[in-house]
Amino acid sequence: MLKTALRNVLAHKARLLMTVLAVTLGVAFVSGTLVFADSSTAAHRAAVSKDYADIAVTVTPKDPPPGAPGAAGSAGDAGSAGSAGDEHATVLDDALARKLAGLPGVAAVRPSADGLATLNSSNGTPLRTGRIWAHRAAAYVPGADGKDGRHPLTEGRAPRDGEEIAVDSGTAAAGRFRIGAEITLATDGPAMTKRLVGVVTTRDTRVTAGGTLVLFDKATAQQLFASPGRYTSIDLSAVPGTDAAELARRVAALLPADRAEATTGAAQAAQQAVLVDTLTRGNEKLSLVFAGVALFIGSFLIVNTFTMLVARRTREIALLRAIGATRRQVVRSLLWEAVVLGLAASALGFLLGLGIASVLPEILSTAGESLPRGPLVIGPLPVAAALAVGVGVTVLAAWLPSRKAARIAPVEAMRAAEQPPTATASRVRGAAGALLLALGAGLLLSLAGAKDASEDNLRSAMSGCALLVIAMIVLAPLLAVPVLRLSGRLTGRLGITGHLAHRNALRDPRRTAATASALMVSTALVAGLAVIGHSTGQALDRRAAAGLAADYVISTHTSSAGIDPAAVQRVSATPGVRTATAVTDSTLFIGGGVRQISGVDPAAALSVMELDFVNGSLKDLGPGRIALSSTLARANGVRTGDRIDARIGSRGQDLTPYTVVGVYEDNPTAQDALGARTEVQRGSLDPGSVQRVLVRAEVGADGGADGGADGGATKDQLRTATGNNPLLQVQDRQELVQEASGSLSTLLTLTYGLLAIGGVIAALGIMNTLAMSVSDRTREIGVLRAIGMDRAGIRRTIRLESLAVAAFGTLLGLASGLFGAWTVGALTNGALKDYSLALPWGTLLLICLISLATGAVAAALPARHASSLSPLEAVAEL
Repeated sequence: MLKTALRNVLAHKARLLMTVLAVTLGVAFVSGTLVFADSSTAAHRAAVSKDYADIAVTVTPKDPPPGAPGAAGSAGDAGSAGSAGDEHATVLDDALARKLAGLPGVAAVRPSADGLATLNSSNGTPLRTGRIWAHRAAAYVPGADGKDGRHPLTEGRAPRDGEEIAVDSGTAAAGRFRIGAEITLATDGPAMTKRLVGVVTTRDTRVTAGGTLVLFDKATAQQLFASPGRYTSIDLSAVPGTDAAELARRVAALLPADRAEATTGAAQAAQQAVLVDTLTRGNEKLSLVFAGVALFIGSFLIVNTFTMLVARRTREIALLRAIGATRRQVVRSLLWEAVVLGLAASALGFLLGLGIASVLPEILSTAGESLPRGPLVIGPLPVAAALAVGVGVTVLAAWLPSRKAARIAPVEAMRAAEQPPTATASRVRGAAGALLLALGAGLLLSLAGAKDASEDNLRSAMSGCALLVIAMIVLAPLLAVPVLRLSGRLTGRLGITGHLAHRNALRDPRRTAATASALMVSTALVAGLAVIGHSTGQALDRRAAAGLAADYVISTHTSSAGIDPAAVQRVSATPGVRTATAVTDSTLFIGGGVRQISGVDPAAALSVMELDFVNGSLKDLGPGRIALSSTLARANGVRTGDRIDARIGSRGQDLTPYTVVGVYEDNPTAQDALGARTEVQRGSLDPGSVQRVLVRAEVGADGGADGGADGGATKDQLRTATGNNPLLQVQDRQELVQEASGSLSTLLTLTYGLLAIGGVIAALGIMNTLAMSVSDRTREIGVLRAIGMDRAGIRRTIRLESLAVAAFGTLLGLASGLFGAWTVGALTNGALKDYSLALPWGTLLLICLISLATGAVAAALPARHASSLSPLEAVAEL
């Protein structure tokens, strides 16, 4: 039986090759993703290990207790905790460095003063703003030889005073900087202009993975990030043979336990590796999604192929049974075929996966974020996964057809063709499909009124969609007959070729349905995601500028930096500015929850915000008085004139009674609550804190960077008024909408990727089915050629049959996808209140065209083969 299985594989190698390709795609994505994950992790750790290769122990200050003098107000407040005279000012100074240098086992001491700094590129726009945390700034610390071993110079010289800086080579290339150029940058406040005097190299993975590096002279770095004469960290290198953990304990004994701590370089490297791995984990998950979809859709091709092979080999299997083969032997024979195919697909898929793993870093890297490079790491998990996926999926897909083959009785050898399913089998299939359809649709409809995107509801929605798809697959053979008869009215108008194509598609509804299932699943996934993505995008577009009457919004790239009050005044004085209102954003602790409050000037707020008050107004806004959004007021059961306990910001522990002076319709620009700016600023760590400036231009401003000819302020003018501070961004309404829609780029990438995968596998399935169909109808095609049908007519018949199958799968897929998107969209409405179902007609039309084109492309080779048959040889075929 094993020899029989091997002969059958070789006898049908042309058809089974397409099955191998389908499995190969899934194996390649799975193994490639796992190899990429292992290789990426190894590259991250190798790069981070280089960062800390010469560091045995690092001494850093401990954060002061919350609310204590000198406590940093935010993640970027690196220097505030180190101001001179503070009780909790950093103790890291030259005196401590000298003490540490005298410890046994310490080879060298390197104090550092570092923090964050954002630069403008040469064209005046902020450089690489997507990763503020990776905008590193540090001191150039020369050693005894006058060079900083951590930052080797490649061009120019080291900075010598507060007017000079150096940058790393990657930053210089990204910003198009040249030695001697004037560069605008900011740390956590107003913009500064420094002269570039040097270019260095760095091993810091935060920089090489897409960040930036700015180096100041030591005194300037201390002033910016610590305080004069003090440091943010002290790195120690050890004498060879010294245990780092033991050295850390010695260092800790010298430090005030409540103000500084010692950490080994190995521990820091591990923490940094975990951080970078976390940031890149989403790329690996996206690749695994593609792999899962490829396997899921490919399984239909495998099942269909084995089912058709069993049907074509009915007489052969019956004869095997007649000469003594048992059912178990028949099953084993077919499963051995699946094992052989699976092994071949696993090997090919693993090799292709290595290629995918090697190019993924290039694909997933962007101009602003690059992944570390390194050799491919092939561990046991990717190899095991390739075998499990390739062999396991193929064997499972062949199991049902093999059981069916085992039930073939010897008498079947006398039959000329496969018998259609019995009425009982059709009724059982219909009942099972209807039950699954009712369960799936019922589960999805039950979520339509939930409007709550909780984890449980999302899990239920995924289960409902899965049941719906399975139901459509089960019911597809029953739906194929009425749908294909309906489409036959169209193809019948194309003459005899259309009529023949229609009859051929109806000849075996089960085979047609199985062939169309792969296309149906991919179309359903893509159509559903496209509808949800389009609807969400429109909701984000509406929400991005909702409630905004201003023409421009000036805001910060990072939550730690506020807007300089002097910059607000300059913006107000800019020609063409009608109104410029500063807004202070803070947290509001109210009703046991945390909300957002905006501090505004009541007299000017109405000119830059579109506020629709249910009752009350802003005129009484002031100390002890706030206005609430309708959702927040309803959640806390308060109305205008009521009093409610709340706390603004993080200062203080006690709640304060506030009078509600008004309730307005939900407004994203105004956030959850409104208060007087002076009142909100009092609760902030920075009394003068301003996070946004809403600018109303003179009438007629067009909002473009080159506008303003009619008197309205331009974006360039506003950027100049802010001092071209790279921490600030000036956006008009259109840019706010584009920024909000940018979050859907991953979903769109996923959608088009799924469409490509589904299209390729569906094309393989249709091609496989048509090839077998042509082989089965060799004599029929010969007769048609003998009675006068030309080669073009044969090709047209095969193509129309393929289009009918593709149209059937597309129709079922669109119906399933649209229904799923409609029901699942209700959950999105719970998280995004402006969400409403919107059909992307252009995208849906494109999906239909691509699906039909898949059928046309898949028919090319079978049609060519059919038309090349000789009439006499075809008629003589037994």
